[in-house]
Amino acid sequence: MSDTTEISVRELRKALADTLNGVTVRGRIVYVTNNGRRIAAIVPVPAAEQIEQARG
Repeated sequence: MSDTTEISVRELRKALADTLNGVTVRGRIVYVTNNGRRIAAIVPVPAAEQIEQARG
């Protein structure tokens, strides 16, 4: 099972490469927050492809 974490937009700017590595290598789902509110998610490609297929 993949783990999840949250990162602010400001933190993401500083740690983009490390964040993407965590998503790619460890299958981590990262929620991007702005003012404490989730605004986006960075997910592994297989997860995104499953979502696309489910939408038809």
